[in-house]
Amino acid sequence: MFEGAYTALVTPLRDGKLDEDRLRKQVAFQLDSGVDGLVPVGTTGESPTLSHAEHNRVVAVVIEAADGKVPVIAGTGSNSTSEALGMTRHAAQAGATASLQVVPYYNKPTQEGLYGHFMTIAEQVDLPLVLYNIPGRSAVALSAQTIIRLAEHPNIVAVKEATGIMDMTSEIAAGCDLDILSGDDSLTLPIMSLGGKGVISVVSNIIPDQIARMCHLALEGDFAEARKHHLKLFPLFKAMFVETNPIPLKTAMRLMGMDTGEMRLPLCELSELYLPRIEQALRDQKLR
Repeated sequence: MFEGAYTALVTPLRDGKLDEDRLRKQVAFQLDSGVDGLVPVGTTGESPTLSHAEHNRVVAVVIEAADGKVPVIAGTGSNSTSEALGMTRHAAQAGATASLQVVPYYNKPTQEGLYGHFMTIAEQVDLPLVLYNIPGRSAVALSAQTIIRLAEHPNIVAVKEATGIMDMTSEIAAGCDLDILSGDDSLTLPIMSLGGKGVISVVSNIIPDQIARMCHLALEGDFAEARKHHLKLFPLFKAMFVETNPIPLKTAMRLMGMDTGEMRLPLCELSELYLPRIEQALRDQKLR
C-alpha cells in the first residue's frame, strides 16, 4: 500500500505558536519536490509537546494542503489506548490516508498488552494503520512474532521499522506481507535490500527529491545507482542525528531559511559543539 519516500514533517513554530503558513509552504515544497507521502505529528513533528487541539490542527492543515495529491499518514499514537483512539478517529474524519501508531511509551506494556492496544484501534477505527516500532523512544519493542500476529488484521498494513536491528526486517518480511518502511534514514537502503518499500524520512524535510530518487531506484531494482545516492548522503544522514531528533534537523532548516528552528522544552537549541558539523554537512551537499 505504501512505498517510496514519506516525509516525517516538522511542526513549524513561531513565538511559541503553530506557524500554519510555514507548514503549508513546507507541504507545497514537498509536493513540488516529488515526495511520495507526508507524515505529520510523528516524533519529528514534536507530537509530545503539542496540545490535542494543536495536534489535530496540524493533521487537518496537512491534509488540506496536500489536497489528495499524496497520501497523508497522520501520527496518532499514544501510550493511552483511549487517547490514541480519539486522535485516530479525528484523523479518519479529517481525511487521512492512514495513521502512524507508535508503540506505547513509558508504561512498558507486555507483548500481549501491545497486541491488545493495536488490535483495539484497528477494530474500532476504519483506517489503515502503520505500526511504529522504535524502542529507543518507547522503552519496549514489538517483537517480530507480535508484528506477524497483528498483520493478520486487514487494517494493519505496514510497519515503520526503527529498531536498528536488521534481522528484524528479515523476520518481518519472512513472516508476513506488511509493507516495511525504514524509520532511520541511514538504514533505508539496507532495509529496502531485504524487501522494504521505502522510508518515513527525517532528512527528506530538506532534500525530498533526493530521498525519493534513492527509494525509486531501489524499488526499480537498481541498487548500484541507489547505493551511490546512499553513500553521497550518508554523512548528512548521520549529521541529522548528532543530538535528539528534530534538534539537528530544525537547526539545519533554520540555517537554510526553511524554518525558525524554534522548538518547545524540553527540547532546546543544538549544542555549539555540533553546529560546525551541521554546517559542514549542508555545505558538502551544496545546501548552503
